[in-house]
Amino acid sequence: MKGIANARRRKFTNLIAMLVMVTMLVVCLIPLVSVSWTLLSKGIPAISLDFLTNLPLSRQSGIGNAILGSLLTLLVASLFAIPFGLLVGMYLSQCASSRLATPTRTLLDVMSGIPAIVVGMFIYSLVVRPMKSYSLMAGGVSLAMIMLPVFARTSEEALKAIPETVMEAGLGLGLPRWRVVLQVLLRSALPGVLTGFFLALARVGGEAAPLLFTVGGSNFWPSHAPAELARLQPLTEQVASLPLVIYEYAKDPRPAKHAAAWGAALVLVVIILAIRLSTHAYVRWRYGQQGAH
Repeated sequence: MKGIANARRRKFTNLIAMLVMVTMLVVCLIPLVSVSWTLLSKGIPAISLDFLTNLPLSRQSGIGNAILGSLLTLLVASLFAIPFGLLVGMYLSQCASSRLATPTRTLLDVMSGIPAIVVGMFIYSLVVRPMKSYSLMAGGVSLAMIMLPVFARTSEEALKAIPETVMEAGLGLGLPRWRVVLQVLLRSALPGVLTGFFLALARVGGEAAPLLFTVGGSNFWPSHAPAELARLQPLTEQVASLPLVIYEYAKDPRPAKHAAAWGAALVLVVIILAIRLSTHAYVRWRYGQQGAH
């Protein structure tokens, strides 16, 4: 009888725990569903081909230059953050007992907690004022500073998750340590590294505060003539950005601008989602179902 009572008590406890978990899941999903529904219901009516391809000052104002400006800013930020973040992650994973490892981790944790607007002010003093102009370069550097600690720490954890026997096998074959890290460990940890890159990209994709102090904004397309591209002229120009467009349109009292702000917000979310899905698809194709997780 006692065993039956214990079994019933365990089943009842399990049922209560399941109900609590399902309730918490529903509570967490309510804000997500609400935000998604609001974004779709208010953003879709503003979406059109003209809206996605035209300039703000054209007859039918659009956000084409802001989409291109956001992609260019994220590209510049990635070019800065990925190499430095990988190097820091590899150092922390392979030299965990060194004197610099603990201070470096602490510095990265502090950097990840710095408000984005403070980063923007810092880059304004460091880059914008010496150049005497807002620029795509300044915006990319500001976003790279926010991406760097997130990407470095996730890269470290991805590399540390690879079994130590993999390193030992590479060294046992006579390969130098740097080749084992770059050609064996890094390839094995690539799914985790790509996930960390997406997390860092998603972290900065919607940031408007640092861009207020760095890119300046523009109503025109970035320079795209071959001669201008060869001189890297777009890097020194002001560019538009979707977060800034959303910020400016949201302040405007006109209903048409509010509708455009919702449309721009939907486009920004779709871009970040497309980057995530493409990363997931590549990892799943390259490493199979296990790597996709």
